[in-house]
Amino acid sequence: MPRRPALLSALLLFAFLPAPALPAETSLPPGVTRGPSIEGVTEYRLANGLKVLLIPDRSIDTMTVNVTYLVGSRQEGYGETGMAHLLEHLMFRGTRRFPGIKAGFQQRGVRYNGSTSFDRTNYFGTFPASEKTLAYVLTAEADRMINASIARRDLDAEMTVVRNEFESGENSASNVLRERVAASAYLWHGYGRAIIGARSDIENVPIERLRAFYRYYYQPDNAVLLISGKIDEAAALALAQKSFGPIKKPARKLVGTYTVEPTQDGERTVTLRRAGDVQIASALYHIPPGTHPEYPSIDVLVALLNNVPGGRLHKALVETGLASSIFGTERQQREAGFAYFGANIRRDASIDAGRDALLGVLESFASKPATEEEVDLARRRLLNDIELTLADSRELTMAISECAGMGDWRVLFLYRDRLKEVTAASVQAAALRYLKPANRTLGIFLPTTSPDRAEIPGVPDLAAVLKDYRGAAPLAQGENFNPTPANLEARVIRTTLPGGMKLALLPKKTRGATVVAQLALQWGDEQSKANRAAACGATSGMLLRGTRKNSREQLRNRFDKLNANVAVDGEGGSIETVSESLPEALRLMAEVLRQPSFPGDEFEQLRRSTLTSIDTQRSDPSALAGLALTRHLNPYPPTHWLYTTSLDERSARIKGLTLDDVRRCYADFYGASDSELAVVGDFDPEQIKRLAEEIFGDWKSPRPYARIPLQVASVKPLNDVIETPDKANAVLRSGVLLKLRDDDPDYPALLLGNYLLGGSSDSRLVRRIREREGLSYSVGSFLSADSFYPRGSFGTFAIYAPQNRARIEAALNEEIRKALTQGFTAQELEAGKKGFLQARQLARSNDATVAGRLVSYLVLGRTFAWDEEFERRVAALTPQAVAAAMRRHIDPAKLSIVKAGDFANLAANPQGPAVAN
Repeated sequence: MPRRPALLSALLLFAFLPAPALPAETSLPPGVTRGPSIEGVTEYRLANGLKVLLIPDRSIDTMTVNVTYLVGSRQEGYGETGMAHLLEHLMFRGTRRFPGIKAGFQQRGVRYNGSTSFDRTNYFGTFPASEKTLAYVLTAEADRMINASIARRDLDAEMTVVRNEFESGENSASNVLRERVAASAYLWHGYGRAIIGARSDIENVPIERLRAFYRYYYQPDNAVLLISGKIDEAAALALAQKSFGPIKKPARKLVGTYTVEPTQDGERTVTLRRAGDVQIASALYHIPPGTHPEYPSIDVLVALLNNVPGGRLHKALVETGLASSIFGTERQQREAGFAYFGANIRRDASIDAGRDALLGVLESFASKPATEEEVDLARRRLLNDIELTLADSRELTMAISECAGMGDWRVLFLYRDRLKEVTAASVQAAALRYLKPANRTLGIFLPTTSPDRAEIPGVPDLAAVLKDYRGAAPLAQGENFNPTPANLEARVIRTTLPGGMKLALLPKKTRGATVVAQLALQWGDEQSKANRAAACGATSGMLLRGTRKNSREQLRNRFDKLNANVAVDGEGGSIETVSESLPEALRLMAEVLRQPSFPGDEFEQLRRSTLTSIDTQRSDPSALAGLALTRHLNPYPPTHWLYTTSLDERSARIKGLTLDDVRRCYADFYGASDSELAVVGDFDPEQIKRLAEEIFGDWKSPRPYARIPLQVASVKPLNDVIETPDKANAVLRSGVLLKLRDDDPDYPALLLGNYLLGGSSDSRLVRRIREREGLSYSVGSFLSADSFYPRGSFGTFAIYAPQNRARIEAALNEEIRKALTQGFTAQELEAGKKGFLQARQLARSNDATVAGRLVSYLVLGRTFAWDEEFERRVAALTPQAVAAAMRRHIDPAKLSIVKAGDFANLAANPQGPAVAN
C-alpha cells in the first residue's frame, strides 16, 4: 500500500506506538470496555457502541481528532447518489449549540476538513496540543453527530458550492474518463457511481431523504472516534466518554449492503468525446476486496507495472515514444474493487498503437511471467513507504479511517504482514486471474468467441482471521519537543564550511529516527542567465535521469533501498529518510548533482512529457487564467530569465532544445560555492559537517552568483476574458504588484488583514461567497512579499459556474472595498490573530517546514528570533493599524482581472444547465 494517487494514498503509511499504559478495565470510566491493542493503537468501546481508538505520540506538539462514520457512497440508493458527500458539506453548517462550528475550530487553531469515500465519511482536525481544545472539539463532534439541523435553507445555500465542485471535476478529461469507465465496468454495484454523485440527484434530493440518511447512519454504533498525538490517554478517554457517552444507542438495526457485482462476461468499451488536448487510453479490471488474502499480491502487481522508470508500462510505452506518461493504481475497498491503468498520448501520436501496447503489457503475463527481481523491488518500495511513514502519527487517523471502512482497523497491520510474504508466484497467479480480456473495460470493443471470466472472491471473515492476531513490535518514540521559535533556535547549530557552504543543523530525537535534509544551490546572474531559461529548466529535469555511475532506474532503486524519499532539481534537493540512511543518501544526492550523464533517450522522454504537460493546459481555465495574469503583471523581455512564456512559446522552445544546450547550462553554472544545507531530525551533527565538506567542499561554481533583482512594473489594470468551450467550471484570477518587502513595518498588518479577508477557511470571502451565497467551492485572497526586494503581490481567486460570473465579481469587489473602508471589528481581529498564530505554530511542528525555513534564513542571515518578533508584532496589532496598512498599499482600482470559462455558451442558455424540479 504505497503512496499513490488513489483512495489508498493514506493507507498503511503511519506510525504505531507502544500500547498505552491505561488503567485496568475495572478502572476505566463507567460503561467503557477495552478491546484489542496492537502496536500502540488501543480500542475502547462505549456502551452506546462507539469505538474509541487512542494513539499517543509524545514526540509532537499536536493532537488529531477523527470521527469516521462507516457510510459512504456505497450505501446510497436510487436517486440518492452524492448524498453522503452532500451530507459531509451540511455537517459543517453546525448545530443549534454550535452554529458557527468552522469559526469555532478556526479560532482555536484547528486545521479541519472532511472527506467522503465509497465506504466511509470522516471529519478530522489537527490542532496544537491542548486538553481544553480537545474537549471543545469532542463536544462539538458529539453534538453534530445527532443534532445537525440538516435544514432546507442550509441545503439550498450549499447547493451551488457542491455543484461548483462537481463542475470542477467535469473540467478534467482524465477524471471524467475514469468515472465513465467505472460506470461501464459495474452494472449494479455502487462502486460504479462517482462519489460526488449525479448532477440531477445532487440538485433534486429531497431534504427528508437526506435527513433520514443522516439519522440512520450518523449514530455512535456506526462510528469510530480516533484521538492521536500528544494526549494523556486516561484524560482523552474520559473526555470521549463525557462527550459521546450520553448519546443513546439507537434502537434501529443497521442493514448492510448486499448487492454483488456479477462476474464480467466480456470486454466492455467506453468512448469519451469532449474538449481537451491529450489523448488517454485506459483499462479497468475487477479485483477482490481489499481484505482478501490475495490482495497484497495485486498491490505488488500494480507496483511493478506502474513504476517510473523501471516498470513494465513505462518501458513499453514511454521509452518507446508511444506515450508521454503512464499511470496505474488500484482501489482497495471493503467489497470487490478495481485496478485502473492508462497512458497519456499526444494528439499527434497514434492512440491505437498506445492502446495496443498498453494491453500488450497488462495481459502478457502468460508469456512474460513476473520475475523475482521486479517483484522484490516492487515489494520493497511498498514496504519502504510503510516504514518511512511509521514515524508520522499525524496521519495515522486517516489510515485507520480507511481500514475501518474496509471492515476493521486492524487490517492496517495484517496487510503489512501479508505484504512481506508476497512471492513472484503469487503475483503471477494474480496477474493471470484478473488481467484478462473478459474482465476488462476499455475504450474499444473487442468481441471474443470464448469468454474467459474472472470470478471475484467474496469478503473474508475478518473476525476469524484477526482472532489471534497480535501484530509486530512497537516503534521507538522520539523526544518530547515543543517547537517554539526559542526552542528551535536553542537547538540550531550554524556554521560555514571552508568550501563556502552554509550549514544549519537541528538535531533532535524523532519517532522512527527520521531526518529531513534540504539543500539550496545559488548560481548565475541576470546577464549570464539571459536566454537560458528553457535549457536550464531541462537541465534541472535531467538530473535524476542518470549519472555516470547509475541509470535513472538504478538511482531510483538505490534510493528505495536506502528508505529515502528524494527530490533533486537545479535549485538543490531534499531528502526524507531515517538516521542510518542519511549519509549514504546525501552521497547519492551529491552524485546526482555532480555527475549527471544526460542520456539522450531520457532527454527525449523529458521533452515529450513536457510537451504533453503544455498541451494539457491549452483548454484548462485555471491554467490559462493564471498564465495570462502572470504575463501581464511581469512584462520582462523574452530574453530575461524571469520572462513568462506563452504556451506556444514554451512549446517552441522545448522543441528547439538540444542535449548540448542542456550540457552547456550545467557546465556554465552548477557548483556549490553559494549553497545552503539544513538538516532536521535524528542525526550526528559532526558527521554531517564532515560529510558535507567531503562531498561538496571542492565543487566550485564556474561563475560568480548574483541575485536577479525583482521589479514592480507599471502596467495598466487588465480586465480580460478567455473562452474555454465545453468547460463546466469557470475561473477568476486577479492580482496587483505591491512595493513591499517582508521587513516593511506594514507587512504584519497586511498579512493579518489578508488572512481575515480571504486567507483562511473562516475569512470574509469564504463566509459570504461560499457559505452564505454558495457561489464558489474555492474562493480566497493572497498576499506575499519578497525578502530582498520591495516586490509583493495581492490578489483573489475563485472557481464558479459561468452563469454566476457577475455575482462573483460583484461580491469580491464589495468585500475588498468593505475591508478597506470599514476595516475589521475588534472581535474579528482577535479571533483572526489566534487562528493565524496557531497556524504558524502548527507549521513549525513539521520537520520539512523547519528545514526549509532554516535554508531561507541562512540566505537571509536570520534566526528564529525573527519569527518571535514577527509574531509579537502580529499579536500587538489593532483594527485601526490593520485597516490603515491595507489602505496604504491596496487599491482595488489597480487590480488586474482575468476570467476563463465557457461564457459564450451562456448566450444560448443564459441560466446554465437545466435543472429538473
